[in-house]
Amino acid sequence: MNKHIDELLDRIRDLQDELEEEYRQTREDWAQKKLELAEELLRQQRRYKTGLFNFLRHSRLLVVLTAPVIYSGWVVFLLMDLFVTVYQAICFPVYRIPKVRRGDYMIFDREDLPYLNIIEKFNCFYCSYGNGVAAYTREVAARTEQYWCPIKHARRIKAAHGCYPSFFDHGDAEAYQQGLERLRRQYGEMRD
Repeated sequence: MNKHIDELLDRIRDLQDELEEEYRQTREDWAQKKLELAEELLRQQRRYKTGLFNFLRHSRLLVVLTAPVIYSGWVVFLLMDLFVTVYQAICFPVYRIPKVRRGDYMIFDREDLPYLNIIEKFNCFYCSYGNGVAAYTREVAARTEQYWCPIKHARRIKAAHGCYPSFFDHGDAEAYQQGLERLRRQYGEMRD
């Protein structure tokens, strides 16, 4: 090969190596800057944390006294969660209804917030679980309703579930009879 071409190729390789080194250094600098910013954000958020003793000292007595009533809901949520999970595991395959993925409704991402004390973190966990079970139950019930009784109510309902708009109008017997199997087969579109 031509000596000049070899020299050019060597320079290109050297420049590519230099460019890669520059990219590597830039990535490292950015990673360091992100770490510094994250630490600063963490420090800023921790400034807003209320200590456990102060939290309890500033809580109203009636709020503290009602806590056992609120927390007794754990039993109800656990039983509902267990029932709905077993129910759909047994029944949905028989009806060919796609199962609801429980994990899509159980979101626990607030426990790492540095500005929450242990009680606030527990409360966030409790609320996430309770609302997750409620949303999970609602979706299982909605799919069950779509299979068994996809008929709109005569009166307007508040906050209808996502399947409801495709239901048949109240009193439209012909549409119900002609479209029930079609609506049941629409579950195939929901499968993951």
